[in-house]
Amino acid sequence: MKDTPEPDRTPKPDRSAGVPPAVPSAGSGQAAGASVPRTPLWATLVATFFGIGRLRPGPGTWGSAATMLLWAALAHALAPSLRIPAAIGLSLLVTLIGIPAATQVARGAGAKDPQFVVIDEVAGQLVALIAVPLAWRSFLAAFILFRVFDIVKPPPVRQLEAIPEGAGIVLDDVAAGLYALAAVHLLLHFGPLR
Repeated sequence: MKDTPEPDRTPKPDRSAGVPPAVPSAGSGQAAGASVPRTPLWATLVATFFGIGRLRPGPGTWGSAATMLLWAALAHALAPSLRIPAAIGLSLLVTLIGIPAATQVARGAGAKDPQFVVIDEVAGQLVALIAVPLAWRSFLAAFILFRVFDIVKPPPVRQLEAIPEGAGIVLDDVAAGLYALAAVHLLLHFGPLR
């Protein structure tokens, strides 16, 4: 009788949710054999804003640009009296869903703030667009100012990054959005956007 090889009993990764398991990177603080939490598909979709966070270069800029374009389309479809409440409500909803999603993805990636997480830019950009007129100049100003405040991180924006997990990932961008919102409205009332 011929020798038959033993069947391979090595456990295979579960890919049923469509998300590959995270592999600890060098310097991630996880040991090679440590168990990495599995990231739920919903969290990956939300945190990457349905894959926009995978675009290069500058995934945060792509996330902000997509948000601005989607909000412009939605705002055009809304009655003017509904635009401000809708922008505020959508900003709150994205923030509240974005925090747990960013937490799950950061845990799965073994990183404090993975670069492909852009739901924070979505929340911050929505805040920056509250009550901004539907005009290309004001939208462009809100976009540029948000990106500047998100990158520069004036106080207390940088301090908010220190909050653990998804709250720190998202809330610093919400604060940058508030700075951009104030700056855009100053420009609308006193400056070149009048």
